[in-house]
Order: sequence, then C-alpha cells, then structure tokens
Amino acid sequence: MATFLPVLRLPAAKSVEDSRMTVLDHLNALRRALIIVVLGWALTTAIAFTVWGRVLQLLIHQGGVGAVYYTTPAGAFALALKISLYLGFVIAAPLIIQQVWWFVSPGLHRHERRLIVPLIGATFAFFAIGIAFAMFMLPLFLRILSGFAPANLHFLPFVDDYINFVLVLVIGFGIVFELPVVLYTLGRMGIISSGWLYKHRLYWVVGLGILSALGTPGADPVTPFFMFIPLYAFFESTALLLKVTGR
Repeated sequence: MATFLPVLRLPAAKSVEDSRMTVLDHLNALRRALIIVVLGWALTTAIAFTVWGRVLQLLIHQGGVGAVYYTTPAGAFALALKISLYLGFVIAAPLIIQQVWWFVSPGLHRHERRLIVPLIGATFAFFAIGIAFAMFMLPLFLRILSGFAPANLHFLPFVDDYINFVLVLVIGFGIVFELPVVLYTLGRMGIISSGWLYKHRLYWVVGLGILSALGTPGADPVTPFFMFIPLYAFFESTALLLKVTGR
C-alpha cells in the first residue's frame, strides 16, 4: 500500500494567497485525481483478485459461521469480483486519500497546507482503525443478531448475503471513523469551533445516530449502536481538542 505515496508526491499547488483557480483549473484537477484513483483502484483490484479466496476464508473464520453456500453457477465468480473490488479499495486507500487532499490543497492557506501531510496520515490511520474495529466486533455482532432467533430457527449463511453484510460493515466503519479528521480540519480552517460543537451537541447526537443507522447493513438496532458509541466519543474528544488548542 505504501508504494503509492513516494511515487505520487504532493504537488506544489499554489495556495489561495497566491492565486485563484478557475473553474476549468478545478475541473482539470478533478479529472487528474479521478484518473489516478480509478487506475490505482483497478490495479489493486487485479492484485486482490489473486488472493480473494484467502480473504473469503478469513472473513468466514472471523465470523465463525462455518460453511457458506452459493446458489447460482456464476455465484463464485461474482463473489470473487465483489471481494476483489472491496479489497482493492482498501489497498488503494492511501492513494485515494492522498488524491483527495491534493485536490483540496489549492484552496487552503499556507499555514493550513502545512497540515496536509499529517492529515493524510491521520485519515488513513482512522480508516484502518475503523476496519480493524469492525473486524474485531464481527463475531459479537453475529452472536447478538443470531440471538434474536428462537431455538427452532437456524441460520443458514448464503455466501453472497454474508459477504455483503461483512463488507458493507467493514467499509462503513472505515469511512465514518473519519469524523475526527473532518471535524479537526474544519476547526483548524475556522469553519467550526468547539463552542459551536458544544452549542449544537444535541443535533450532533441525532445526526450521528442517523449516520450510524445509514452506515451499517441491515435494519437491526445492534450494529448502529456499536457504531454510534465510538462516533460520539470521537465527537467529544475532537471538540475538547479544539477547545484546548483555542479553536
């Protein structure tokens, strides 16, 4: 994963203090970033396709579901493609994150652009933490959800449904765990403040609850709850960090 970062160094984009980018400049920058991201994702997806079977075994073992089943002749290939795409996205995450920050960097002031490299590292770190947290909690999620079934009702795991649940869960946790990076960045840019966050805490609690429901698969109340708890902790800790740093 780290091989992309030395090759695609952050360009010396001009800050807003130096010049204003035109709409055409922004579109060209967006096109360049999208091309790099798509090519990088395609490459990592091809690499992931060579190990998708091992990843499937890991997900099955981590969930403790035993044997899984597919129902159509083309089911195995479709599953391989799906796992490869998701795994390719995870492997390409450092490149994607770097390109996102490269795209927004021209709109930042000089003192704000000094934070880009640390923020790239923080963005990837929280994405990885979210994925690791989801994988660690996966057996507990499945045990709790299976506990809603009566004694005479047994879980028959079809591989497509199971992998959909796991992959959406894992990627969802990785994305929403970017909350502290987003809040801290907005705070450093002066868009929000710790006082504003505390004043609107109730709205944030409701919003984080909705985000947790949307960011987890299924309609159960369990997985959103386990996403909401760390998100609220991130909210409070980031607001405190902004307050301590005078933001």
